[in-house]
Amino acid sequence: MAAVAGVTPDGGAPRAGEGPIKVLIVDDDALVRAGLAMILGGAPDVAVVGEAADGAEVAAAVRSSAPDVVLMDIRMPRVDGLAATEALRRRPESPEVIVLTTFHADEYVLRALRAGASGFLLKDTPPAEILRAVRRVAVGEPILSPSVTRRLIDHVSDTGADGRRRRALELLDRLSEREREVAVAVGRGRSNAEISAELFMSVATVKAHVSRVLTKLELNNRVQVALLAHDAGLTLP
Repeated sequence: MAAVAGVTPDGGAPRAGEGPIKVLIVDDDALVRAGLAMILGGAPDVAVVGEAADGAEVAAAVRSSAPDVVLMDIRMPRVDGLAATEALRRRPESPEVIVLTTFHADEYVLRALRAGASGFLLKDTPPAEILRAVRRVAVGEPILSPSVTRRLIDHVSDTGADGRRRRALELLDRLSEREREVAVAVGRGRSNAEISAELFMSVATVKAHVSRVLTKLELNNRVQVALLAHDAGLTLP
């Protein structure tokens, strides 16, 4: 995970001696790229280090610019954002990915989240919210709440749901009882502080459990944990 020390999730410049958050913009629409570059380039703690017009260009762009965060369009002519995200997240120390979409309920968004994206933004998101999202994912915080994830899932066909449930339960069997409780709490949208209060453990212990859950399940972030818990049918009230 590409974390940037000194940058707070809600904004603010990094501490002295630390560089800005480096962002790569990937979109086949030159006007969209220009607009995003203008928004991000106006922030003192963010730097646009590269652009790409197709998913096929992402690997080379990441190698040359070493971004912390990639803003990834979903629908592109040659290699779409889903395939590019999957390839990128398989790399060690890969940058965080925020997928860009025009639609609230887009099957491709859900698939990108399963591939390891840290969240999604609508293309008409206000500039201040785009900056806030970039800052949040740069320090390892996903920008998609489980409630939004569930709304996405509700708009997607249930084809394969039984298979996903079996696989999810098999994966969750790798966890200890306490780790499983934490995973379910993550799936229900609880913050570390809320899990701490709910399960009577320190926040530091919660963070340690979340880290072990990610390692044991071979996942990249809390969004994927939430999706897995949902697939297993464990997030219902």
